[in-house]
Amino acid sequence: MIRFTAGRLVLFALGLVVASVLIFATLRLLPGDVAQVIAGTTGSPAQVAALRTELGLDRAIVSQYLDWAGGLLRLDLGRSLVTGTPVGDEIADKLAVTLPLAGLSLVIGLLIGVPLGVLAALRRRRPLGTAVSVGAQVLAAVPAVWAGMLLIALVAVTLRWLPTQGFPIDGWSDPAAALRSLVLPAVTIGLVEGAVLLRFTRSAALGALDADYVRAAAAKGMTRDRALVRHGLPNVMLSVVSVLGIQVAGLVVGAVLVEQLFSLPGVGRMLVADVGRRDLTKVQGELMTLTAIVLAVGFVVDVVHRSVDPRSRERGE
Repeated sequence: MIRFTAGRLVLFALGLVVASVLIFATLRLLPGDVAQVIAGTTGSPAQVAALRTELGLDRAIVSQYLDWAGGLLRLDLGRSLVTGTPVGDEIADKLAVTLPLAGLSLVIGLLIGVPLGVLAALRRRRPLGTAVSVGAQVLAAVPAVWAGMLLIALVAVTLRWLPTQGFPIDGWSDPAAALRSLVLPAVTIGLVEGAVLLRFTRSAALGALDADYVRAAAAKGMTRDRALVRHGLPNVMLSVVSVLGIQVAGLVVGAVLVEQLFSLPGVGRMLVADVGRRDLTKVQGELMTLTAIVLAVGFVVDVVHRSVDPRSRERGE
């Protein structure tokens, strides 16, 4: 287990290095000049050149990357090229919205995907199981933005149960109001992610139903439904845990789009605005932060899955 964890730590570190190089290089390929954006349309060529020198944009690309990477090692994401404010402080402020949104979305996805996935497996040859499976396939194909617009029209506009957009100005000082503003966006993401989890859970549950230990329990008089819940559910959950790392990546992408739709002051909405302003330092910090979160969750999922999997313990890993 120690060797496995150490190996995953090495892969995590290598993933961060590769991500930093790709993020830095890709952003340099974008059209436009941040110095020209700051100087405005009235800025003279001399003013633009002076800004490029002041911002360090006239140095070699390798030197710029090494300076940025050195800051990352010190957990320093630099300062915004446009406003001059520390990037880390702004991202930390926005994560107070994005992380609760992603966490709540994941909980909703699990509450939808796992029970309904098991139900679809238990009723696979009945109308209920077929309806659940077909519904999951349709919902998994629906973009999160479409699902959000439908929920806004139904829940917020027609029924007026929840706010359509925005987040309290005072943030989490009023937890009830803050949580209420996140419910609809979280349901939007959770429905789509839950549909994907449902399909994984159904597949794992069908495999468990055909396992020898479930058949043995059924032969002793236990119903197959009860045998699956009592003996097969742990193995089903292991399969669900193994795909959570992939699901978190989907949650991050969904959060970027949904924050725009619901006007939430999170990292995703800030990222879209900073791309438009060509604030490369902030965009780099935002993308690197989101990438680090996804990789960290994947690392934790791998370690947890290996530690609770009895087959791994039998192999002595």
